[in-house]
Amino acid sequence: MSILPMVDAHFHCWKLARADYGWLAPALAPIYRDVAVADWQAQAAPHGVSGGVLVQAAPTEAETQFLLTQADANPAVLGVVGWADLLAADAPERIHALAQHPRLKGLRPMLQDISDPAWILQPALAPALHAVVECALVFDALVKAEHLPHLLTLAQRHPGLRMVIDHAAKPDIAAGQWQPWADSLARMAHETQALCKLSGLMTEAGPNPPDGAVQRWGQHVLQSFGAQRVLWGSDWPVLELSGSYAGWWKETEKLLAPLGASERAAVMGGNARRLYRL
Repeated sequence: MSILPMVDAHFHCWKLARADYGWLAPALAPIYRDVAVADWQAQAAPHGVSGGVLVQAAPTEAETQFLLTQADANPAVLGVVGWADLLAADAPERIHALAQHPRLKGLRPMLQDISDPAWILQPALAPALHAVVECALVFDALVKAEHLPHLLTLAQRHPGLRMVIDHAAKPDIAAGQWQPWADSLARMAHETQALCKLSGLMTEAGPNPPDGAVQRWGQHVLQSFGAQRVLWGSDWPVLELSGSYAGWWKETEKLLAPLGASERAAVMGGNARRLYRL
């Protein structure tokens, strides 16, 4: 798909014995196992993906340190998106300390797991968000459709905050959800400078979705944001709740087929390098 080395802008690794994941329970049998960076490389390398962005899966700074250790040991980890307690009294100091590591490229509060969809707008978070901007970190927005209006307000309040929407805001594809997701996502694209990850869609389509099940939603992402503001990611191994790395790769090839070579190269690596300063 690209003559340049490709980048997976969103993958995970974890060690169950660390015991701070919360959401990762035995009921999620396909992914309830230890996952190493090498396991991801075995999935990615056959497709020409040589590097990736390792993203947090637990709301603890201890896990962020664990991920940075993985980055130190694995050159293929081009960057880490970690977590910090944005409400802590010393949040700015904590963020500045984490940002001393050259591989820390972003932070991700797990907004989808917080009951109040407007949580991110509380004034107490402003110092931490200013620190994110000061440290030139990316704000990864793990959200669903109901969060998008509040994310729009956030972007307007903090125009210096470099933002990317994870998993295209997780539309419920299995249930056929289109609105308000489609209009809210398009508004984010048109009224902010946010980027959007082309990732996670197969998982939202449910177990073993038929070929083409995510195409309508993926096309809307590309049409709304344009090829220069979309990043491809696998969300592996969470992807295995629905399908395989190879299966998502095949769906991606269909989605990007109408694009020119330079546009495909942007989605498959160039935009990730630019956003995360890899």
